[in-house]
Amino acid sequence: MSLSGRFRRVLIIVENLPVPFDRRVWQEAVALREAGYQVSVICPTGQGHDSRHEEIDGIQVYRHPLPVEGKGVMGYLVEYPLALFWQFVLAWRVFLGRGFDVIHACNPPDDVFLIGMFFKLFGKKFLFDHHDINPELYEVKFGRKDFLHKALLFMERMTFRTANVVISTNESYRRIALERGRKDPESVFVVRSSPDLTKLKPGPPIDSLRNGRNYLVGYIGVMGAQDGIDILLRIIHNIVHERDRTDIQFLLIGGGTELEDMIKYAAELNLSEFVNFTGFLRGQKLIETLGSIDIGVCPDPVDDYNDKCTMNKVMEYMALGKPLVQFDLTEGRFSAQQAALYARDNDEKDFAAKILQLIDDPKLREQMGRFGKQRMETELDWKYEVPKLLDAYKKVFE
Repeated sequence: MSLSGRFRRVLIIVENLPVPFDRRVWQEAVALREAGYQVSVICPTGQGHDSRHEEIDGIQVYRHPLPVEGKGVMGYLVEYPLALFWQFVLAWRVFLGRGFDVIHACNPPDDVFLIGMFFKLFGKKFLFDHHDINPELYEVKFGRKDFLHKALLFMERMTFRTANVVISTNESYRRIALERGRKDPESVFVVRSSPDLTKLKPGPPIDSLRNGRNYLVGYIGVMGAQDGIDILLRIIHNIVHERDRTDIQFLLIGGGTELEDMIKYAAELNLSEFVNFTGFLRGQKLIETLGSIDIGVCPDPVDDYNDKCTMNKVMEYMALGKPLVQFDLTEGRFSAQQAALYARDNDEKDFAAKILQLIDDPKLREQMGRFGKQRMETELDWKYEVPKLLDAYKKVFE
């Protein structure tokens, strides 16, 4: 059905990262704008994006302060209500200004349904963009199923109940929407977090990153308690100090609540000379840095949370033609297929052996990198996800 102008106004709310730094959210916003929607975004400040209001490529971005980055339960209990307060204030600002017809809510956390429920009283639609499975994440991070775990399940259930349409990032998340969320299958759409290959144009490798060594192994991603950075550092220790392979430099790109602790842990393991922590990088600097590695690693351990998650880093390695090593996770194997070697479940020594297998076999590296790049170009590029996103919006406005 055709959509009249007044039914093409979208308000995206995201608390996890600012835009345009949040790649997935920004790609969605741009795709909707290109399809004729009027797009507004509410997000936090940070990562060099400190303007409280600006227009970027025709998209109005409203940012709020978020001085507390949650670390531990008490940190989240401060961060999330504060973010929700600002989201509600800015949603009113947009509502009374340029307006919106649908709220596109991205988790975590799963509390934006409260804003969705309120504006449904005014006839607005609510679309839930399911980025994270918070009950599983809580269990992995804190090792318990207590009343807060039950509260997260309740908020997730209310989010699904409020949503007119759900966007899932993979088939595992879709099953959660259907089974735990009890959603109608026709209202749940899979839109994967794929990179836009037109934006990934690496230049020549940056040789200085190798610190004079022959090979460069890279990691990109968030450094939180569930991301396996401590595991990766022990793997590196095994390679450098137990297997005496001092010809490899390791590059860890990204930041997060565990970054400072991981820098200290690397020093304790006598790895500071072999590991370079870059912090967050963005834009062409990020692409050129990541494009300089020989092998990517995905050390996320096997657990009920990671097994269901699609890791952005896996597809970013593949998009740049880099082979990778990871543990055998359901969604990780779906994404990478023959572009990865798979270590035994949470076996750090086997992971180290797989890295060295790739390091010592340039023909295998080239073959796996070529497979991954071709898979991205023919199946997983963002251009293949845009029609699915637009189908979800057609469903919203039926």
